[in-house]
Amino acid sequence: MTDDIDDEDHKVGRERTVDQRAVPWRVGLVVPDARALPSSHAIEARRAEFEGLAGAIDVTVVFSEIVKVREIKPATFIGGGHVEELKARVKAEKLDVLLVDAALHPIQQRNLERETGAKVLDRTGLILEIFGDRAATREGVLQVELAHLNYQKSRLVRSWTHLERQRGSGGMGFMGGPGETQLESDRRQLQERIKSLEERLEKVRLTRSQQKAKREAIAYPVVALVGYTNAGKSSIFNALTGAGVFAKDLLFATLDTTVRKLALPHGRDVMLSDTVGFVSELPHDLVAAFRATLEEVTDANVILHVRDVANQDSAAQAGDVLKVLDELGVDPEKTPIIEVWNKIDLMPDADENGVPPLSRLVPMGKVVATVPVSAQTGQGLDTLLATIETVLASHGRTYRVVVPHTDGAAVGWLYGHAEIISRGEPDEVGQVYEVRVEPRHSAAFSQRFAGRIEGTDAA
Repeated sequence: MTDDIDDEDHKVGRERTVDQRAVPWRVGLVVPDARALPSSHAIEARRAEFEGLAGAIDVTVVFSEIVKVREIKPATFIGGGHVEELKARVKAEKLDVLLVDAALHPIQQRNLERETGAKVLDRTGLILEIFGDRAATREGVLQVELAHLNYQKSRLVRSWTHLERQRGSGGMGFMGGPGETQLESDRRQLQERIKSLEERLEKVRLTRSQQKAKREAIAYPVVALVGYTNAGKSSIFNALTGAGVFAKDLLFATLDTTVRKLALPHGRDVMLSDTVGFVSELPHDLVAAFRATLEEVTDANVILHVRDVANQDSAAQAGDVLKVLDELGVDPEKTPIIEVWNKIDLMPDADENGVPPLSRLVPMGKVVATVPVSAQTGQGLDTLLATIETVLASHGRTYRVVVPHTDGAAVGWLYGHAEIISRGEPDEVGQVYEVRVEPRHSAAFSQRFAGRIEGTDAA
């Protein structure tokens, strides 16, 4: 089996739930306000986010409605009266799709489709749809398809017709063994495809681990950007590194991890990693599928948690990010987290009481520092770089070491493995460097520069 996505896979990938066509689908948004499912997000903020999710794919939103749900119905999730109203609106507005901001059981989804006459997509299905549109790399495409297949497995809707074509069935239906029922055949086809994708992803993970090993050999610390989708991670990444990563006021603009080298104020190099944005109720299958990509976060030396502090829902969004970090196994006691308060350029200098809004902000979870910034204006970015440097150095020690003029390799080692605090004036012997060395490099430093170290003190 080849590691590459074959032409047929890449062309059809998975059959889109919301198909592309010349005229965008007409959709209605339903945001259930269910007392049985309390949320840290205000209902209007939830609706605004769901509208943003819908806006991330090519559809025409006809209406967006909050629906009160006193009791979740096993058959349809929402009550019969609301179902009838939606049925009438589907007919009157000629709607193609209803998007429901909830995790629907397959039976609920199927019953709503039968009752309303429209295709129904729940929150998980919509997020998978967006990821399917955004995935650009081989790994991203494979990850999204794996997540979608696992989601599809519980529904077994016969939309994966490309699996038939791969078996040369001529589109006449799934080809099963003797006496195999259609349900068994569908399940077998899905499971075979899942296994194939997992094998391909394992090969991609191997390549990623090899690249990671090369970076570790150079000993660059890793600084990972995380945050709620559209918090401005990619904008900060671009502002700090000068990279051209796609950054737009759009949910899930970034799916594929990008890593660039970044120089800190005293010349030390780190690897800055931009990752996929998180969102409330991020599908578990999606987190699992992207776990390899998110290893950049779990293995980071420092995490930058980017928050859109101009968003009134910022605290709830930050809470969702911390939940995903916890699911990934990130321990803030071991991995320092810096909260980056982004988009301060969109905040007023003072509220109606004359109080600066920034003074009311509080960090979420355990953080070592908070840094207000604006990726758009550049405000605060120098402070952010200095803070990263300080946090990385917090467990290091400072040394003064004499390096002969002829030992260029030693200078290279210092720049690659330590923080250069200052350089003395060169003399006939060499040059004195004041450096800060992390504990993990202290043994190698002592061995390499034995006899050249003038003195030490606690950092």
